[in-house]
Amino acid sequence: MKTQQILNGAFVVCSLALVACGGGEGPILAPPPVPVAYQDKHMPDGWWTDPKIIEEGKKIFIGEENIDVNCASCHGKDGKPVKRGARDFRVTQRMSLYSDSVWFWRVSEGVSKTKMKAWKSKLSEEDIWKVIAYEHTFSHGGQPAAHDDFKPAPTTAEASR
Repeated sequence: MKTQQILNGAFVVCSLALVACGGGEGPILAPPPVPVAYQDKHMPDGWWTDPKIIEEGKKIFIGEENIDVNCASCHGKDGKPVKRGARDFRVTQRMSLYSDSVWFWRVSEGVSKTKMKAWKSKLSEEDIWKVIAYEHTFSHGGQPAAHDDFKPAPTTAEASR
């Protein structure tokens, strides 16, 4: 009886540790290929690190600029998700797999089979870029950073070499 209680307790502790460490997002995988319509979308020059752009992105992200848009309600004010299934923007290894065109596509069109909505009807292209510039700071300790950390995931053929 005592052994069973210890095993049950150990299971609960391990389960909680997995959830606390971000185990809810699953393995880090490359995002799907960007649709042709989004392949030429790129962050305007200098916006990744422009404090004014990032501050404007923050206001949009937290719902201060547009009451219909509040990214923080799912992704948390600090990029740590508050809703199950929301992407954790603090995970540098995962976020470095996102090109600016992938990021723009996902925010614009939403993510199928998830709760992530399409925001292109509520945000201008400029505002989407501002939000992305702000979200990018989460994977860099809350600091603006150039997106030179983007590392395309190897293709299946490259990975098998």
